[in-house]
Amino acid sequence: MIPDWFERRTHRWQDWSLEQLLAAKGSTSVSLVVPARNEAATVGDVVARVRDALVDTVALLDEIVVIDSDSTDDTYAVATDAGARVFRSAEIRPDLGTVPGKGEAMWKSLFVTRGQLLVFMDADLLDWDTHFVPGLLGPLLTDPSVSLVKGFYERPGQGVLEGGRVTELVARPLVAIAFPDLAGLVQPLAGEWAVRRSLFASLNVPTGYAVELAALVDTASSLGVDAIAQVDLGRRAHRHQALRDLGAMAVQILAAAGMRGMGVEDMVGDVVGDADGQPGVDSVELVQYAPRSDGSTGPVVRAVPVGERPPAVSVPADPAGAAEAAS
Repeated sequence: MIPDWFERRTHRWQDWSLEQLLAAKGSTSVSLVVPARNEAATVGDVVARVRDALVDTVALLDEIVVIDSDSTDDTYAVATDAGARVFRSAEIRPDLGTVPGKGEAMWKSLFVTRGQLLVFMDADLLDWDTHFVPGLLGPLLTDPSVSLVKGFYERPGQGVLEGGRVTELVARPLVAIAFPDLAGLVQPLAGEWAVRRSLFASLNVPTGYAVELAALVDTASSLGVDAIAQVDLGRRAHRHQALRDLGAMAVQILAAAGMRGMGVEDMVGDVVGDADGQPGVDSVELVQYAPRSDGSTGPVVRAVPVGERPPAVSVPADPAGAAEAAS
């Protein structure tokens, strides 16, 4: 099954010209969403380059929206100056509460964007180009049977299509064991992907780093793996995270997988938010070890949040009627 799916659903960004995509777009609205936390050094370049190429030069995008996830640096100001519509995640639908996390920012974007198609890009890109956006839109604009598109890429200096440490050591083995229908995906955790709003708004969304894997699993479960496509975007580099932070990411991915059929539900408790839109609040205690000042080794305990937001379509309207940020 995998070779057949791979051949039918794997594309290159060069497969569509901008002219073809603009013709296919017609009246379809498209939003670029950039979740960002303390990315003042790079988010301005991401926004400015995409705006120049795909908003001002050709109208492939209708809006660029940055969701600032509890930044303590100048991310908000830099993104605003670069031409994005910027929202602080905590200030979007405050009646629904707020939790930290990438998935939270992406879920909150549904309340302040207009696009029928959503393209997600990370804010920490270092080696990339604006063709990422049209590449991800290609399958969605030209094939109505596709609902979600994942990007994959070569990392500079590696010369291979590795997906990073968490992908190779956690996500790919997890897919092989629990979700083999997704084994044809080159980089399941890639931060560059696109989705139909109608689909994303119908999904439970982990508030942390498991959002990408959860969206794939839930899409395959509800629509079948043929609703997913992937696109080779060429090269991409980003800022690397500390190994202990990757351990927390792995916990979130395993917890999300557990909520999707691996029998971990009893371990992680009430993870999914309730009917009024509030987030799940459970966490997993991760014990790591570090040297002490006296030369000994001791435990470092961190609570890793593994909560999920319920489908946005199930969330009640803003009771105050004041959250018209998307207008």
